[in-house]
Amino acid sequence: MTSITPRTWWFTGLSGAGKTTLSHAWAHHLHPQPLMLLDGDELRRGLCSDLGFSDADRLENVRRVAHIARLANAAGLHALVALVSPSRDGRTLAKEIVGGQQFREIYVSTPLEVCQQRDTKGLYRRARNQEPIGLTGVQSPYEAPCCQTWTSTPMR
Repeated sequence: MTSITPRTWWFTGLSGAGKTTLSHAWAHHLHPQPLMLLDGDELRRGLCSDLGFSDADRLENVRRVAHIARLANAAGLHALVALVSPSRDGRTLAKEIVGGQQFREIYVSTPLEVCQQRDTKGLYRRARNQEPIGLTGVQSPYEAPCCQTWTSTPMR
C-alpha cells in the first residue's frame, strides 16, 4: 500500500454495535500505514474518567477524542475512533476539530436487538433492571447520521 494522507475514521453506533471490531479490521486493512486506535471504553477508563453521561459530558468526551485524533493526523497517523458519540452535534464538532478533509464518519448500524443479545459489558441488562446508567439507545437517544456518512451493518 502506498502512503496516503492521514485520516480520522470515526466509527459511531450503539454500545455492542461492533465499532471496536470494525476499527480493528480497518486497522488491518490500512497496514502498514501508521495509525492510532482510540477506543471509547479505554478512553473512559483513563483520559475521560472524570466525565459522566450527561449531554454536556458526552459532548466533552467527543471533543477530547477529536482533538487527540487531530493531533494524530498532524503527526502522520491515521486515527481510528470507536466511540458511541450519540449526537449529530457532537459528531459535527468532531468533524470541525479534525478537519472536513480528514474526517470520515462510519455509522455502524446494528439493530438494538442484536446489540442487546451481544451485551458483553452487561449494560443492556443493567438498563433493563432500571439502573440509571444513561445507556444510549435505551435510556438516552442516539441520533443516527442523516447524510454523507458510510454505513456498515455487521452480521449477527
